[in-house]
Amino acid sequence: MATHRTKMLIIGSGPAGYSAAIYGARAMLEPIVVQGLQPGGQLTITTDVENYPGFRDVIQGPWLMEEMKAQAEHVGTRMMWDTIVEVDLESGPPWRAIGDSGDEYIGDTLVIATGAQAKWLGVPGEQELGGKGVSACATCDGFFYRGKKVAVIGGGNTAVEEALYLTNHSDDVTLIHRRDELRAEKILQERLFASDKISTLWNKTVVSFEAGENGTLSHLVLKDTETGETSTLEVDGAFVAIGHAPSTELFKGKLPMDETGYLLVEPGTPKTSLPGVFAAGDVMDHTYRQAVTAAGVGCMAALDAERFLQTMDFAREEAQAAE
Repeated sequence: MATHRTKMLIIGSGPAGYSAAIYGARAMLEPIVVQGLQPGGQLTITTDVENYPGFRDVIQGPWLMEEMKAQAEHVGTRMMWDTIVEVDLESGPPWRAIGDSGDEYIGDTLVIATGAQAKWLGVPGEQELGGKGVSACATCDGFFYRGKKVAVIGGGNTAVEEALYLTNHSDDVTLIHRRDELRAEKILQERLFASDKISTLWNKTVVSFEAGENGTLSHLVLKDTETGETSTLEVDGAFVAIGHAPSTELFKGKLPMDETGYLLVEPGTPKTSLPGVFAAGDVMDHTYRQAVTAAGVGCMAALDAERFLQTMDFAREEAQAAE
């Protein structure tokens, strides 16, 4: 067991965490990144990435995360293969965290970049066909189904927004919902029902995702929630849109969150209610959830962390001068 000290401790290692590390290292904050169970975050399970600025050709999500990690290390970041299991936000700054290894991490500032995970149905074929017709992000993967038949599973804002977005690429979008009415906001429902590119299947659940001869998704097996009857729906792509769950278990009761568990920050900033503690990426963003926006807020968190430390140093110098 060891103790690791830094001016900027970063918990999480997706685009937000790595970007915060890059900017923090360049500001001589000697950041430590505790990478967690899934180093690189959700992009490590995303194959083709076409919408990250700076790359004219398709790149791979895992490759992009490896490059960000290498850049952060190149400018002076320390990467730790550990998972934080406990944080102390009552007696800081400095802020303390304990890793699964038993090591203690102490940071004068703390950047929380633990991200979020898409909620899944948990039915056969869902994980096996991930990246082969099954996705949880229409904004990320919708382009690959241009002119093809697609389905969206869900009934809330996320599902309706994804269905509407997919009409930019497909003229045949089917929304599948387990009830006979949507939970989405009325204005979104109006847009959905006004579209001639979207049809709705009510009272249906997905029993399984089935592959065709080429190993990619070919059809869904559906079950009627009222009659119990099963049916099939041929599709090229299916988007599970039943929401995201932010990875904020560590911070429950310690930082303000909204009703769905996302960390609350000062509008337009990554600042939490505790000075010196910042949140960046999908852990605080339930609206955009893109790699580029996560990276941007990670940058903001590092810049704000640097300013916070400068303010603390100035206040300390003033107090010493007054003695």
